[in-house]
Amino acid sequence: MFTAVPPSYDLINHVITLGMDRNWRRAAARTCLAFTPQRILDLACGTGDLSIAISRQAKGKLEIIGLDYSEPMLEIARKKAARLVANSPDFVLGDATRLPFPEENFDIVGISFAFRNLTYHNPITQTALEEVLRVLAPGGRFVIVESSQPSSQFIRWFFRLYLRGFVFNIGYLLSGNRSAYEYLAESMVRFYTPAEVRELLIGVGFKSVSYCPLFFGAAGIHVAVK
Repeated sequence: MFTAVPPSYDLINHVITLGMDRNWRRAAARTCLAFTPQRILDLACGTGDLSIAISRQAKGKLEIIGLDYSEPMLEIARKKAARLVANSPDFVLGDATRLPFPEENFDIVGISFAFRNLTYHNPITQTALEEVLRVLAPGGRFVIVESSQPSSQFIRWFFRLYLRGFVFNIGYLLSGNRSAYEYLAESMVRFYTPAEVRELLIGVGFKSVSYCPLFFGAAGIHVAVK
């Protein structure tokens, strides 16, 4: 799926979020930088938007590495970063269950709208999260910006109607890939609540988890501390 959708991936993300995904990633980038890191891993970086947002906001020397298992996504990320930022992040091909980095190598691991793909009914969940813990330094943060479940029952009903009625149809129309955007809509409809995400992260070994809702809880930023 993630080698098939890259040509239309960015456009569709902007359309289905009404352009808000840019602001949400910028907010996640600010959160990453708030802890004055020296090394940041953008896990499952896709076309590189979080890496680029961090690079644009960073002051001083900072190492940013984006990792993804889709080479077509990474090709777009490299070209986009070369065009948009002076100090382009490094983008590498890799597997979230076997990260090619030593232990305690990063101050921050960030992930933008791919945490759901790693953890929603995915058998690699435990291994991938253990790898995040392994490569984080003690006191390091795992910063996650992801779709969420609004606490208001009315907003949650409207959100799910929007996902199934608009997001699926627009994604399918623009990409021609029915299964990809059927998966996207349904995984967002059924994804975990903030409390369930916290339970998942604490269960794998993180010390604490905080959460900040975005746009009435349709998305949010989780920060897990090693």
